[in-house]
Order: sequence, then structure tokens, then C-alpha cells
Amino acid sequence: MLLKTNNLKYTIKLVLVVFLILPTVSLVTAQEIIDVPEVAKSVQEDTTVSVDSVSKFKKIKVDGVAGVVGEYIVLNSDIDKELLQLKASGVDTEEITNCQIFGKLLENKLYAHHAIQDSIAVSDAEVRRQVDYQLQQFLGQVNGDINRLLKIYNKDSEETLRDEMFKTNKDLMLSQRMQAKVIQDIEITPEEVRQFFNKIPKEERPNFGTELKVAQIVVEPKVSLAEKEKIKDQLRQYKADVEENGASFRSKVILYGQDPGIKQSGYKYTLNRKKPRMVKEFREVAFALQEGEISEPFETDFGFHIVHCEKIRGQEYDISHVLLIPQVSTASIKNAKEKIEKVRAKIEAGEITFEAAAREVSDEKETRLDGGKLINPETQDYNFELTRMDPELYSQIQNLKEGEISQVLSERDRTNKLKFKLLTVSDRVEDHEANYAKDFLKIKALALNEKKIKAIEKWQAEKINDTYIKISGGMRSCEFSSNWLKK
Repeated sequence: MLLKTNNLKYTIKLVLVVFLILPTVSLVTAQEIIDVPEVAKSVQEDTTVSVDSVSKFKKIKVDGVAGVVGEYIVLNSDIDKELLQLKASGVDTEEITNCQIFGKLLENKLYAHHAIQDSIAVSDAEVRRQVDYQLQQFLGQVNGDINRLLKIYNKDSEETLRDEMFKTNKDLMLSQRMQAKVIQDIEITPEEVRQFFNKIPKEERPNFGTELKVAQIVVEPKVSLAEKEKIKDQLRQYKADVEENGASFRSKVILYGQDPGIKQSGYKYTLNRKKPRMVKEFREVAFALQEGEISEPFETDFGFHIVHCEKIRGQEYDISHVLLIPQVSTASIKNAKEKIEKVRAKIEAGEITFEAAAREVSDEKETRLDGGKLINPETQDYNFELTRMDPELYSQIQNLKEGEISQVLSERDRTNKLKFKLLTVSDRVEDHEANYAKDFLKIKALALNEKKIKAIEKWQAEKINDTYIKISGGMRSCEFSSNWLKK
């Protein structure tokens, strides 16, 4: 009863792979578009128009066509490719049938078709960026050998591979945005949450795993002012060499830049004013530049940068940058570790509480003012469920008793900076059956998810009836959860 939906087990598996894994690391499936303007008129007059009748308006190869949705077709080979891709992604496909895969592909085409009807935009530049990123990922898997990659995907040239990737990615992006539009305005009231919870039989209520709150104190080794000035002087020299001597900015990026992600994007990034990317300080500098201009050195959490604006296309800026990361001295590392060890000793001695120490000495601005308490990124509250916790954090706190303080831990953050920290846990609640008062936020999330699923099912049912759909050959024997056969 809870979150009841058709083929839920399969849907969860497939959605995770199709909409999370495939867009970033894999080539999805070959797709074709039937470009036949006359079809729309024919469909209005006769909703039983067949693939054979479509071929009268435009000659296409119909062998292997499993289905048609609007202007899109699904080939039998698409189903085979999808199954192979799922296996390659580590998904257990034993319980996944060809009919289920075919149904999911039909859904994707339905979303893409109506995204176009609703004038949902996916820019070619955005798709090309995704293709560039994917291609770099593919090449990384074959040691940069483009010929080997072309052989794997049975393509004659990089251009034909890019063309297929472009069509595939554009259709997938359209599908994703149409789905997002369907559910974007769905909200849920407290009364709806209560009704959702009450309709679940007691024996079917979910169990929630052990939960607790986590707090931390972070101390970072400081970079000396002399080191910072040294880095800025280096960047000023690179800027002067380009502006005064005609040196290549890209050569500076390649030879000296320390941004680990810029190579795979072709040594440039495309920023859009309407779609925030990069940290705020970086965006502000980049968008203030004129085409061809190089910024002065500036600092972010990642280090020091100079940015070169290569091209401006309306709201989009093609930029490149040289990132240099200051080095932390051995003495600074030693001082930071001694500082946090002294803090730990004071807390253990009862001279100061963990919360007060966090407010007084922690270098982590996101948690310092809140006594070091971490916010769960999934639920946006302070509670963490052990079984769903970040593996690294789990490994650090799994053996802590409530109120106990960890030993001094060292780690690298997302900017690769070394930091030392102390952790503690509180308000531990063991495994328990869902309780409306205590678990309201989790129950609300389940209720909202069910409401979204119902909205999607309703949308699909309506659009299937309004859309030209043709299921061919053996695929007509499939038992679909949606009315693709329009019975």
C-alpha cells in the first residue's frame, strides 16, 4: 500500500540508472526521429495509422521498429542496447524484462515529445557541453584512443559518434525537464500527510533505522601571507606574459594550472548567468570581464585564480582559468593539530562544552554558529539515519557512544585542503516503527513522493490518449503498466 505504483521495484532500479548514471558516463541508446509533417494530419484523421502508412509519406527502414510515440521511434536494437547498458552499470537484470525496458523507453519518448509540444527548451550549447564531458569520460576508459572508442560504438568517425550522442542527450534532457515540469508545483499539506499515514495498516508501517545527531569542530592549518603573495605574484607574471608578450593563455593552464577538472572539459568552462556554476567569487569575476580580458588574481576556497574570458554569447561565457593552490607549511600543520588536541582536552575535562568550543574555535563557518551541528543534506534537518549516512562519516562515528568525543581526525575536504576535526553524536534513537509525531518529516517525504507518482501516472494516462502511438510486432504481447496499446 505504501507508495504503491506499477512495477515499483523495476522503476526504482531503472530510474536510478537511466536518470543518474547514464547522462554522465554512458552512451544511452540510438534513436531516430521520423520527420514526416504529414503524419500529424493523418493521425488527427485516423488514430490507427500504422508504421506502414507512415512509410508512404517518407521512406524509412521499418524493420526492427518496436514502437512509435509521436515523432519518435523505438527500435528493437534500442531495447537490446539498454539491457546491455544496465548490465554494464552493475544492475541486476534477472528480473527486468524486455517489455519493462521497452515500456520505460516509450515513457522517455512520451516525455520528450510533449516537451517539444510545450516549448521546453534545451539549448544546443548545453547538449554539446554534455557530449564533450561524456566523450572525455569515454576516452578516459580507453586511454584516449579515439579509434578504439569508435570501434566499440561501431562508428566511422568522431563526428558520427558525436551526432548520435547529441540526439540521445537532447532527447533525454527534454524527457527529464518534462518530468520535472509535471511535478514542479506539487505540494502537500499537513492534513494530507496525516491522511497518508493513517491509511497505512499498522503492520505495513515502515521502520526507520537508527538515527542520531552529529556535531563537529574543524581546525584548518593556515596558509601564510608570504605564501599567498608568492602565489599571486606568479599569477600576475602569467597574465603579463600573455598580455605583453603574446603568450598563449591555454599553455599557462596546461603547464601550471591545478584545477583537476578542466582538462576533461577541453581546458575551458561555459558559464551561464541564469544557471549558477562555480563558486560565487569565481562567477562574479568571470561575468565582469570583457571578451579577451584576463582578470587580476583573486582567491576562492579552492585557491588563487586568474580568469580569461574567451567568448561571450549572450548569457553564456566561455572562460578558462589558471588555479594555483597555496602550500601549507609543516609548522602550520603542527600548530593546527596541537590547537585541536588542546580543545579536546578541555572538553573532556569539562572546562567547556562541545557546542561552546565549536562556536569559539571551529574554522567551519557553515556549522560554527550552530554549535558544530551538521545538517543532513537529504532531509535538511539535524537527524542522520545510520544506514543512509555518507560512508566516510559513518566510518568516523559508528563506534561513538552518545556524548562521546572522537579522537582527532584528519581529512581532505572538497578543495583538497587538509583539516583536523573532532566529532560527537547525540540524541541517538534506535530502530523503530514510524511514529507520526517523531518522524513527521520522513512521512511527509513519503506522502509527497506518492502524490508525485500519482500525478505522473495521471499525466501519462492523459497524454497516451492524446498522442499518436504505435506498438509493433511481438511487443504488442507485452503486459504494460500503462495503456500503450490503447485498449
